[in-house]
Amino acid sequence: MSNIISVIIPVFNGQTTIKETIHSILEQTFTDFELIIINGDSSDSTLEIVSHIQDPRIKIFSYPRANVAVNRNRGFHHSCGEFITFLDADDLWTRDKLESQYTAFQENPQAGVVYSWSHRIDENGKFLRKCSSVYWMGDVYEKLLLDDFIGSGSNVMIRRDIFTLVGGFDESLTNAQDTDMWLRLSAITDFICVPKAQILYRMVPNSMSSNILGLEKSNLQVIHRAFTHQKAESYQNLKPQAIANLYKYLCYKALDASPGKQNTLVTTRFILIAVITDPSLLIKPIIWKATLKLLVMTLLPPIWVNVLFTKFPRFSNTSTFLGYEKTV
Repeated sequence: MSNIISVIIPVFNGQTTIKETIHSILEQTFTDFELIIINGDSSDSTLEIVSHIQDPRIKIFSYPRANVAVNRNRGFHHSCGEFITFLDADDLWTRDKLESQYTAFQENPQAGVVYSWSHRIDENGKFLRKCSSVYWMGDVYEKLLLDDFIGSGSNVMIRRDIFTLVGGFDESLTNAQDTDMWLRLSAITDFICVPKAQILYRMVPNSMSSNILGLEKSNLQVIHRAFTHQKAESYQNLKPQAIANLYKYLCYKALDASPGKQNTLVTTRFILIAVITDPSLLIKPIIWKATLKLLVMTLLPPIWVNVLFTKFPRFSNTSTFLGYEKTV
């Protein structure tokens, strides 16, 4: 007898978090699932840790190392569930995530995707901040053109036939494969929201999302592709806003680097492009705050900057960039 839901975890050298991540699945209130772990040639103790967790719902497969899109697709090919959901090896779920999203499908049979809200946590599991908490339902294609409000690849649950229809994740993308997937899904199916935070998205230094130039390249590629889709024909006026939103996000990410590890030239370019694509930023305090923060990070020794930012946390917080992302 097959399980209703297939949970897929791609992992590479995840020894510090994988056990906690797996337990957040095994402790779900909804129990009719299979857990497929795709080990991408880990060289640490990941495989040993996973192998010692005894549960008949766990299936482990090892492959040569590849990007997350490839490994998610590998997991899908091993799956048999009517619904598919993914969890990154350093993220967590609340205990009711599967049950809430499955119930949403039962109540909305026309929908192909269910998403929840997210919180960001640090590498030690400490709460950092809330992520997007929008409540957009039905045809969300126009919304996603401007903003990836889903937040992470650990969020959505997808009907198997819909995932098959879009052809899985784009394996040529090393970043932004999540945004690309949500856009392709929203072009053909309705989205449903579970209005509570059920995904704990861990911010880890040197993670894929910290590759700022990779984020820029892949996101620009996804934006240009999305606006060539037939469904975007009547939304062409939104493309400049989409690019402006991207650079506001990149400004935030670049300025969120640890003092001494920031790329001053790249960050300066992001700030300039953000202003060029959205001149209204020139009259917003955030642009001057961001410029001053970058100057401080560039000119002062990192130890001084850390002391300054600890004493004046509001000065160092440039997440306001995200609040200026324009939506419809």
